Amino acid sequence: MATILRIDSSPRSSRSLSRDLSKKFFNEWQKHRPDDLIIARDVGKEAPPTVTEEWIAAAFAKSEARTEEQKEALVYSDQLVDELIPADIIVFSVPMYNYGLPASLKAWVDQVVRVNRTFSFDLSRGEQPIEAIQSGKTAVILSASGEGYYFDGQKNSGDNYLHPHLFKCCELLGVEYQYSLGVEFQEFADDRFEKSKTEAYAAIPGLVQDIMSNLV
Repeated sequence: MATILRIDSSPRSSRSLSRDLSKKFFNEWQKHRPDDLIIARDVGKEAPPTVTEEWIAAAFAKSEARTEEQKEALVYSDQLVDELIPADIIVFSVPMYNYGLPASLKAWVDQVVRVNRTFSFDLSRGEQPIEAIQSGKTAVILSASGEGYYFDGQKNSGDNYLHPHLFKCCELLGVEYQYSLGVEFQEFADDRFEKSKTEAYAAIPGLVQDIMSNLV
C-alpha cells in the first residue's frame, strides 16, 4: 500500500482547473489502487503561517536545547512534516500566480523544508553540504495557468518559475521522480484553452499508469 500526500493550493473552491485536475487524478488512481492511504492538506483554504524570526531560531536550535516557546513555535511545522515523511507520493494541484507559486504553497514549502527533519547540513561534504534525509519519493504537479507555453521546450518556458522552483525544493524532501501535467490559456478562453484542457484530462490515465509503474 502506498501513502499519498495531496496538497491542494487554489483559493477557489469552484471554477478551479487545478482542483479539477486533482479530482480526476485521484478518481483514476483509486480505480486501480483503492486501498492506498491519501493524506489531504488544503493550503488554498487554510494557508500555513509564514516563518518568523522566532520560527527560524527554533528550527535551527538543537532539538534537545529548545525552549518550550521554541517547541511551540514549531508545532504546526512538525505536523506538516509528520504528514510528509510517510508519503511515497506528493501530488500538488497548483495555479500559477505571477509566473510562480501561490503564497500559500510557498508558505507550506517553507514550513516543511527543515534542517535535521527533511534535510541535513554537513560542511564536511564540501560543495554540496545539503542532503535530503529521505529518498525515493515521487512528486506530481497538476497546474493551471492563464497564459501558455510554460513547459520545457516551449516558446516561453523560461517564464515558468513554478515547476522548477517546486521540483527543486522537493529534492530536499527526498523526491527523486518528477511528473507534471497542466492546463494553459485559461485567461484567453479560446480554442487553445479548450485544446489544452482536453489534452490534460486525456493524459491523466497514462500519467497514473506511469507513476504506478515506479512503485515498488
